[in-house]
Amino acid sequence: MDVLTAAPAPNHAPDHALHPAMPEEKHLDMPEQNLFRFDPATERRNRTHKRALPWISRTLTFGGGLALTVWGGWQMYRVIDVGGITFLKWMLLVLFLANFSWIALSFAAGVVGFLHLLFARPKQPEIPKELKTRTAVVMPIYNEAPSRVFGALQAIYEDVQATGLGAHFDWFFLSDTTDPDIWIAEERALLALRRNLGPDARVFYRHRQKNTARKAGNIADFVTRWGGSYDHMVVLDADSLMTGHAIAVLAGAMENDPDSGIIQTLPLIINRNTLFARVQQFAARIYGPVIADGLSCWMGRDGNYWGHNAIIRTAAFAAHCGLPHLTGKPPFGGHILSHDFVEAALIRRAGYTVYMLPSLAGSYEESPPSLIDVAARDRRWCQGNLQHSRVIFAKGLHPATRQHFTTGIMAYVSSPLWLAQIAVGILLVLQASYIRPEYFSQEFTLFPTWPVFDAERSLMLFEVTMAVLLAPKLFGLILALFDGPTRRGGGGAIRLTLSALFETLMSALLAPIMMLVHAGHVLHILFGFDTGWEPQRRDDGSVAFNQIMRRHRDHVILGFIMLVAGMLISPSLVAWMSPTIAGLILAIFLSWASGQRSIGVALKKVGLLVTPEERNPPPIATRANALSQTFAAEGFDHADGLRAVYEDPQFREAHETFLPPAAPRVRGDIHPDRAMAEAKLNDAQTIDDAVKWMQRKERMVLLHDRALIGLLSRLPSGA
Repeated sequence: MDVLTAAPAPNHAPDHALHPAMPEEKHLDMPEQNLFRFDPATERRNRTHKRALPWISRTLTFGGGLALTVWGGWQMYRVIDVGGITFLKWMLLVLFLANFSWIALSFAAGVVGFLHLLFARPKQPEIPKELKTRTAVVMPIYNEAPSRVFGALQAIYEDVQATGLGAHFDWFFLSDTTDPDIWIAEERALLALRRNLGPDARVFYRHRQKNTARKAGNIADFVTRWGGSYDHMVVLDADSLMTGHAIAVLAGAMENDPDSGIIQTLPLIINRNTLFARVQQFAARIYGPVIADGLSCWMGRDGNYWGHNAIIRTAAFAAHCGLPHLTGKPPFGGHILSHDFVEAALIRRAGYTVYMLPSLAGSYEESPPSLIDVAARDRRWCQGNLQHSRVIFAKGLHPATRQHFTTGIMAYVSSPLWLAQIAVGILLVLQASYIRPEYFSQEFTLFPTWPVFDAERSLMLFEVTMAVLLAPKLFGLILALFDGPTRRGGGGAIRLTLSALFETLMSALLAPIMMLVHAGHVLHILFGFDTGWEPQRRDDGSVAFNQIMRRHRDHVILGFIMLVAGMLISPSLVAWMSPTIAGLILAIFLSWASGQRSIGVALKKVGLLVTPEERNPPPIATRANALSQTFAAEGFDHADGLRAVYEDPQFREAHETFLPPAAPRVRGDIHPDRAMAEAKLNDAQTIDDAVKWMQRKERMVLLHDRALIGLLSRLPSGA
């Protein structure tokens, strides 16, 4: 067991009591699951699932989506069935069906969500009066600004305490941080947090020296070592905020439902200021509830997990969610990146239910601040979702689970499919204008098969496609206009409507850029390029303009090529593709503008893209922001880790007690980074030399090694 004596830092009052770094371990076995071996007889039988199959919602969603797809496919067939169907026309039909089926299903689910919210008006769940179980609230962190995450967790802790149920929760920072300065800042922030909360606060911290299997491995390490002490765990992200009411409701819901394995909330986006982030924040607040409620209605208790702001039954998770390593090399082999979908699939396969509480308020998150940031995040998500193509056919999975995997895969594969459909359409127009007709199809004819279309029906189908694509936005706007608090919180009916129109325009311009970005991601992954795992940028800073130029110059060039080619081929083609062409030509400007805080704040001042949570901030968000500023004022975030350990002997002692027991060294086993760090320490004449000479890997080795820390502490000061 790691034990920390929380020594007082300089200029601070001493801590009230000794605190362990982590509580006593209570292990749970977490066996690796076999995806393609499963005995149905081992599935847990439950009562609630059989009573609550949402057949009506599923029929409306999938039946409606299928009917709309069949109708659209038939209309497209009639469009191209003029003068015979060529090979390119068949390609266009197939691509249209693949793309239209995707948006038709989303439309049908949106209709279900709209009707449910309009007529059922789900009520806010009430907080339980008492709890009998224990829950761990865990926050995995990876190279995040400590002031943000520690401020957020303190705000959540205080809000849970205010419910009177705080004794049922323990709190854990699970650090996978690889930056030595941030690691030391986390430890210093923890000591400050414990001083703030007092001696009775059960707030703990664990740092892994090797972040094996990334976030999934981080959670698995906690479950196997400490999970046995807790009935449930609430999993947060580094940008998560949850009210005490929401966390207590989740704990009560799982306590009262022994069949539940995972209960997911719908996080709303808050605290965003850049143009791009504010567009996302507005869309998630106004349209998100319709989409989420439709999803919740049809999936029932066969749902999905998004990796955070959810509660999990710990023993069930340990028994059934040990992730296997996929054979082969990344990007399709190795450890599973998008672990949350797979964990939901495995726990559902075992007979536990997975469902969402979309009406539960008080669950929040943040979003990337710019187009480039979201593209970088989506690169990792794209690889994880495409990797699910190796999991989707696992034995024993529920059909709804396979649909979740399909949805995730299509979220990225749809981009190259749309791109291919556009390319085939252009080729057909080019063929009709400049290339001789395809004289011989599969059957002999006396006359050539000209690539012509039913123009009137084509226009009608285009209009229907746009209506299907935009309908969920309209549903969300209608519900917002009919809901008094949401309408007033969005600035009134006129500003709310103008905001929706602005968001729709921005989405239309950004869509072709994201189409090419996602298509590029898919192609890179198909060609075997693995993605990294860089920490997500969460601040409101803008991106350097030269970086924007490099990222989008090909998009702009392609936009001008499409414009010139379209004008040479057919002006009507340019009109048809104008949103795509405009978005690509303006890609650099749009990407630059997306990251500008000044533009987002200016729109806020005139009342556009405003959400109710922004006009009347949730108290927990206000408190978290204030605490983050307080932690930032301590100077931990940007301090040099080596100097912090060197200059504060009491903190140095605390840091050393965080470290696990040193493993015995094998004779002849010389670690290069340790040897280099030791050599530099022996050669250094002052602490300034050591700070200047130590590279990142050497710093990590030094800070994990008590003997090297001793050498560091004995160096003369530079003064």
